[in-house]
Amino acid sequence: MEFTGFPVAALDFYDDLEVDNTKSFWEAHKGVYAESVKAPMQALCAALEPEFGSAKIFRPYRDVRFAKDKTPYKTHQGAFVSAGPAIGWYVQLSPQGVRVGAGFYEAAGERLAAIRSAIDDEKTGPALRRILTKLEKDDFEIGGETLKTSPRGYDADHPRIGLLRHKQIIAGKPYGFEKVIHTPEVLEMVCDDWRTLKPLVTWLAKAVDGVPGPPSRR
Repeated sequence: MEFTGFPVAALDFYDDLEVDNTKSFWEAHKGVYAESVKAPMQALCAALEPEFGSAKIFRPYRDVRFAKDKTPYKTHQGAFVSAGPAIGWYVQLSPQGVRVGAGFYEAAGERLAAIRSAIDDEKTGPALRRILTKLEKDDFEIGGETLKTSPRGYDADHPRIGLLRHKQIIAGKPYGFEKVIHTPEVLEMVCDDWRTLKPLVTWLAKAVDGVPGPPSRR
């Protein structure tokens, strides 16, 4: 299937799902999900694969076993191309439109220590800061969960203490409801943005090279 954009029906589907997140709604509209959401996302990922690699398209079902929110379905559809443990590129469709991003979404123990060590290093640390500064100039939002205090072993006056507090580093950009998301042109937009994000992905993958990763997301 050739990627031709995400149809308006995909956004309408998620608008309605936010209002009625029930099994009965899902069963009545799962054909819309398959045709207007899943199929275009599969086509987009297939078009991106030759340059970036195979994508994992996330399941639409929420894991509610330990969640206070027991609504059964995700109100977005995401896909992720891995370049390392919990590191890679992301694209998402939701009621807010299309969003792209990259970075690392989870790190603990040895991997988080490895990333912090690379941030602390006087060569690789400033390189990451330059990468993030350039991404901000290219209209990417830099985010991710952070500590409120300095991580153990690092002084509060460290020149890169803001980066050292990060437990995630994610650079994202929304396309919103722009008409382009309903056209084939969004493919080239994602390609261009993922190429721009490649230095961040490469830096992170190198920082944790050889360190065991987390269990894969379902």
